Amino acid sequence: MRLDKFLWCVRYYKTRSMATEAIKKNRVKVNGEPAKSSKDVVPSDKITVRKDQIDFQFEVLQIPKSRMAAKLVSLHIIDKTPKEELEKLEVRKLTQDYYREKGEGRPTKKDRRELDDFISAEDLDSE
Repeated sequence: MRLDKFLWCVRYYKTRSMATEAIKKNRVKVNGEPAKSSKDVVPSDKITVRKDQIDFQFEVLQIPKSRMAAKLVSLHIIDKTPKEELEKLEVRKLTQDYYREKGEGRPTKKDRRELDDFISAEDLDSE
């Protein structure tokens, strides 16, 4: 199976074109070497995917026939991503939720004023 199709089947990318684009930008390596979209993936290949500033690593167990449910992905690959990389992902998620909850929309006028007061107070403290 082609590499771009495989990454799409095991749900690392939402579309095949997104997988192809990542491969063109050398964000995907097979057995430690950059690969092309047309490279055939075989069982026991070790694939590294750089996505969201994190290097995901996994080993291919078997080739799926088509895109599958997320629950079945573990039958086809073994995730070997180091814990440090997963911790980076958690830290990024926590820093995004620091100020505003997801779905709150744009800052209000009051929020902007509070930010301006905070920034101007910092400027005064540094002087």
